[in-house]
Amino acid sequence: MCGSAAATAAAYQQVISTYSLHAFDFDLEEPEIENSAAIANELGAAQILQQNNPGLFVSVTIPATTTVANYFGQQLLDQASSLGFVPDDYTIMPFDGGFSGGSSQVTALQDFNAQLMSTFGWSSAQAYARAGFSGMNDRTDTGEYFYQSDFQTVLSFAQSVGITRYTFWSVNRDQECNPVDNNGVTSSECSGVAQNPWDFTAYTVGFANGTPVTPPTSPPPTSPPPTGCTAAPWVASAAYTSGDVVSYNSDQWTANQWNGDEMPGGSSGAWNDDGPC
Repeated sequence: MCGSAAATAAAYQQVISTYSLHAFDFDLEEPEIENSAAIANELGAAQILQQNNPGLFVSVTIPATTTVANYFGQQLLDQASSLGFVPDDYTIMPFDGGFSGGSSQVTALQDFNAQLMSTFGWSSAQAYARAGFSGMNDRTDTGEYFYQSDFQTVLSFAQSVGITRYTFWSVNRDQECNPVDNNGVTSSECSGVAQNPWDFTAYTVGFANGTPVTPPTSPPPTSPPPTGCTAAPWVASAAYTSGDVVSYNSDQWTANQWNGDEMPGGSSGAWNDDGPC
């Protein structure tokens, strides 16, 4: 962390100048958002950059609950108000906090609108014009799922009320995993649900262009992913009777006779190989 707002701004200015950036987002999350000194530096730096770079779009992105910005988000808004700093946009991230589909995200944006009105004394239209949405496509870190239809729900709402930012994490995840569900694990490189490449990016493009999005066509059929071995693993010390099913060396096996300590695939022939599982 830089020691002052000015030092923080100077560091960021090098990046802005080097890459001729037109927008700069301050993504303030845990643990930084819980550190009032760090937030003071970041907000102060944002204010300096806004003053020194006319036309630069400056946004501040913060976590959300299912209703509003969380406790530390409210503290950040209060600090910004005391500084007299008004960014182009305050963006909330309505995911990883008990959300369920696009309708819950719309509710969070509506409640965040009221929060901005209360904090800054803005009208509803003014607050929406300073609000943004940052979602997460498909399977989130906490196992929530947001589908193409959820992105459409939020996009339609954002366009109807004049929200000024619509983005998501992330474009490099905007493709189907193999297997489709990525074995139930959230990936940084694929989505975790059935989709065509760039299905979710299409909604950000539609928002940027102010145009409706054509619903994506169904992804081409894919081979069903392997389900994994569901039978219990073979145990050397156990006794098995005819018809018992086990898994061993990534194959499923069925006992054709009583046996004990007879390895599947062994010379005794006590097991029938049912194939890979």
